Amino acid sequence: MLQPVSGFSKKTKDEKIDWLVSSYLNNDSDSKNVLKQYWNNDEKLQKLHDGFIENTISNYYLPFAIAPNFLINGDLFTIPMVIEESSVVAAASNTAKYWLERGGFKAEVISTTKNGQIHINFYGDDLAIQTFFSETKPTLIKSISEIEKNMKKRGGGLLDIVLVNTTDSLEGYYQLHCTFETNDAMGANFINTCLEEIAGTFESTSKLFADFISKNEFPEVVMSILSNYVPECLVRAQVSCPVGEMSTNDMDGNTFATKFIRAVEIAKVEKRRAVTHNKGIMNGIDAVILATGNDFRSVEAGIHAYASKGGNYTSLTDAKIADGNFIFSIEIPLAIGTIGGLTALHPLVKFGLSLLQNPSAKKLMKIIAVAGLAQNFAALRSLITTGIQKGHMKMHLVNILNNLDATQAESVKSVAYFKDHTITNSAVANFIKQLRK
Repeated sequence: MLQPVSGFSKKTKDEKIDWLVSSYLNNDSDSKNVLKQYWNNDEKLQKLHDGFIENTISNYYLPFAIAPNFLINGDLFTIPMVIEESSVVAAASNTAKYWLERGGFKAEVISTTKNGQIHINFYGDDLAIQTFFSETKPTLIKSISEIEKNMKKRGGGLLDIVLVNTTDSLEGYYQLHCTFETNDAMGANFINTCLEEIAGTFESTSKLFADFISKNEFPEVVMSILSNYVPECLVRAQVSCPVGEMSTNDMDGNTFATKFIRAVEIAKVEKRRAVTHNKGIMNGIDAVILATGNDFRSVEAGIHAYASKGGNYTSLTDAKIADGNFIFSIEIPLAIGTIGGLTALHPLVKFGLSLLQNPSAKKLMKIIAVAGLAQNFAALRSLITTGIQKGHMKMHLVNILNNLDATQAESVKSVAYFKDHTITNSAVANFIKQLRK
């Protein structure tokens, strides 16, 4: 019977692996070898990676790729992408080349305000807490003057604090809604530090407020935390060209544009389609987020919430024909940074940002939005023409062959054969089996 382990975090990496293999894997030496196989031979680099998180036992590799030929606001970019899914990078690259010949992408940052809340319980008189906040607001702002000193030098810092009465939704629930500008930093630690300091000042000062003392009704801070929903931190990207330039081998430009717009309209009204539609967008966004050392979980959460801002989950992209031009666009919230966090630590993150000419956070927001728009264009173009599987499975064939330990000769024959045959795992396995006979 398995027993709990004590003092695990204090064990060395080798000791952690020995315990893991003996406790869960029947002392399987292959498992131990797999873990150690992915250690970096450079001890300094490995120590750096071990320091990112707790209880590390190995490294988990994902491919680091590039997608060239992205023309954005007149500048040419090669975009770094970290992702494991077949055909994503190829789709992005193909889309970049497609729009390179049609004027490229246009992108703009609409706003960059981030936010956080101090969540409060207060069951007393609303006028009392409103009066207290009005009188105390300057003190709350002053309480973080040291914390935001450096951020203010860079043009950022706290923008405002607002007391919000949310008792209609939850009895006794108030919040201090705080807005911030964090410039090129994502700013999570900065915002949370400010919020906790403001919360402490709010709670301690409230103990001295006469109206609260007389009625023995004091506000209580429940928690203080930034929000990953940043609808005031927006970026927009779009492509456009005359409808006639959208023609393909199989259909004229008007037919293509009409079918494309219809596909977006379906994602607007059908939730099941919208989720898959937006997942494809996130293929491009997440890949760039990872390559630049940003937090894809916070970005995912914020963007999907934004897709539901009207009460129903819907497409993040829009498409239309106006004055004879096809216009395809995306608008998303993005709280990201180009300084702080992993940007100064992870060597490949540094490389990715260098590849993008060390962009500001605003410029990176534009690049990321373009990557999402490009991915969606590629997916919809496939869906309304050849179908999604033809290109995807062609790329996935390499993975299937690797899984079957195919030789170089077998791989060459397989690629030739499956140009004209449907690719499935079983079909490829049977083909390799026949070759080996």
